[in-house]
Amino acid sequence: MFRHAPAILFALLLLPVSNALHAQTRELSSSGQLLDGIAAVVNDGVVLKSELQVELQRIVERLEQQGTPVPPMRQLVPQVLERLVVQRIQLQRAQRVGLQVSDETLNVALANVAQRNGVSLGELPNLLASEGIDYSVFREDLRNQITVDQLMQRDVMSRIDASEREINEYMERQQDRQFFDEEFKLSQILIATSPTSTAEEVAAAQTKAGDLLQRARAGESFGELAVAYSDGQKALEGGDLGWRKGNELPTLFAGAVPAMQAGEISDPIRSNSGFHLVRLDERRGAEPIMENQVKARHILITTNEVLDDDAAREKLSEIRRQILNGDDFAAVATAVSEDPTSAIEGGDMGWMNPRSFVPEFAAKCETLPIGELSEPFKTQFGWHIVEVQDRRIKDTTEEVRLQQAAMAIRNSKLGEETELWARRLRDQAFVEYRM
Repeated sequence: MFRHAPAILFALLLLPVSNALHAQTRELSSSGQLLDGIAAVVNDGVVLKSELQVELQRIVERLEQQGTPVPPMRQLVPQVLERLVVQRIQLQRAQRVGLQVSDETLNVALANVAQRNGVSLGELPNLLASEGIDYSVFREDLRNQITVDQLMQRDVMSRIDASEREINEYMERQQDRQFFDEEFKLSQILIATSPTSTAEEVAAAQTKAGDLLQRARAGESFGELAVAYSDGQKALEGGDLGWRKGNELPTLFAGAVPAMQAGEISDPIRSNSGFHLVRLDERRGAEPIMENQVKARHILITTNEVLDDDAAREKLSEIRRQILNGDDFAAVATAVSEDPTSAIEGGDMGWMNPRSFVPEFAAKCETLPIGELSEPFKTQFGWHIVEVQDRRIKDTTEEVRLQQAAMAIRNSKLGEETELWARRLRDQAFVEYRM
């Protein structure tokens, strides 16, 4: 069941190299001391040769499992080392700005990994061990990846805006596009340039992109070329960008991808990041979005220094008795509920997908009979009583399109902004290769 799990997990999580794993690959000197060497100096840190060796082994195993030809080591080693350098720079920045991933957040992520592989969190260490993966190393790798993700949210995503004008214009443009509801599986080779590149460097990058395009169209493996030559964030995954909805295609790809056939490779596409070669791996249509919804209303009582859990539960129990004896729910909610958003609506939360609530609240909304007032129960926000007034299944395709428009605009900017962000961090860092 877990035979191919490492490839699945690393493709899913984009796990960076571990700081601890290198200890397993160091050679012993005649005196029994562990030996290692420095592959690169990165600001005030280093990338060790043993780390490079371990990451190389990971990449080779993953490429073999994916059926992607492994490039010659003279091409693969610089690619892998550069990725380790960039990852180290990003983690150093995260440390400088004070980003920390709590054990609780990490455990939730580990539980999700376990669930995706059909096991419990408690079974995950043994399952990883059966594939030769140390659990403590895997755990730290995942913490590093979450840290980098949070850093990207802080530095990149949080600064990408979608104005009302952009949303309106975007929706108008999409009205006549048949590919709006389609999905596209893409791969990319990026030959990077920077804002400081000279005209000669830009011309050289363009020539390199053209040469790679000719090689790919002549039959060479796109994935192998991406691993060997791409400067993109997904280079060592064979350039795989995954599935993108038509309305989430990066702006620079939207003009080319919808007209392409599966397996086709675009001409070089120029952007601020460099020259992109995009291959359309697959495309598929989208189904209508049908959503289970509940119409619910609730009353929230929060705890504090004066009102503990027992007192809050008892207070809600008395409120519940009053409502059952004839008091108007809406009037009571407006008077006593501590949820400021719903209280002004008499506790009414409107039509919602139960999965948008925290798990405890969602469970009540999914199981409570219509018209029945729940017993008091606790969530992270406090103590609640809830009444489900109705349920329905609704076609939310149009609503989701409107809701996703802003996100699509942000996502269309995200890829290029992320590449530029990563390139800026790299350009600002001190890096000295020792190989």
